[in-house]
Amino acid sequence: MNSKLIRADGRRWDQARSVRITSGCQPYAEGSAMIEMGNTSVLCAASVEEQVPRWMQGRGAGWVTAEYDMLPRATSSRRSRDRDSGRTASRSQEIQRLIGRSLRASTDLKALGERAIYLDCDVLQADGGTRTAAITGAFVALHLALRSLVEAQKLDRVPLLCSVAAISVGLTSDDLLLDLDYSEDSTADADFNIVMTDAGSLVEIQGTAEGNPFPRQRVGDALALAARGMEPLFSAQRAALG
Repeated sequence: MNSKLIRADGRRWDQARSVRITSGCQPYAEGSAMIEMGNTSVLCAASVEEQVPRWMQGRGAGWVTAEYDMLPRATSSRRSRDRDSGRTASRSQEIQRLIGRSLRASTDLKALGERAIYLDCDVLQADGGTRTAAITGAFVALHLALRSLVEAQKLDRVPLLCSVAAISVGLTSDDLLLDLDYSEDSTADADFNIVMTDAGSLVEIQGTAEGNPFPRQRVGDALALAARGMEPLFSAQRAALG
């Protein structure tokens, strides 16, 4: 690992991008947050419905799910909206399922009761790490929506088990890089998206070799680097939640 490696934007190999989370960006939503990680910006809104999907009715538990999309000019060239093709793109489906799994892992669904929370994550500007930013920002929106239910006396407490956040790690020429921007993500030999709790437990690991297979010990190295990059994300969440 090259500890002297300096990246295009001046960061160290083990340095995440600056992160800022602004809460309450959409006043009509029960909870909302804008997350900015470097040049990536994602708007997250939480909506509460006082019923669960039909397939969950009668189970005495709630549901948390997500939708993810990019604005047409979130990237350097215009991208058509999913609706133009008549179906959700496979990449969007995969990411929104990851967001939903991550947030359900942090939620006491029994304590939530038979109600659903829908998290809409819209990428305003994409420069790598949109899924990890969406998870980190959506947790704040979820927390605020649950807090609104407590304030409305519909819940006795905020039914969260932990905080969750996510960050990426890349492998390039045997060097690990924390929190990839697009230029790094598009050229990495392997990349990982890692979701963790504030207690250090793992929620999900996505790791893919883009070319040659990578040594197994690199998975442990990537997890250790991701863990080091998580505290600024949890700190930004805490600040946004007041």
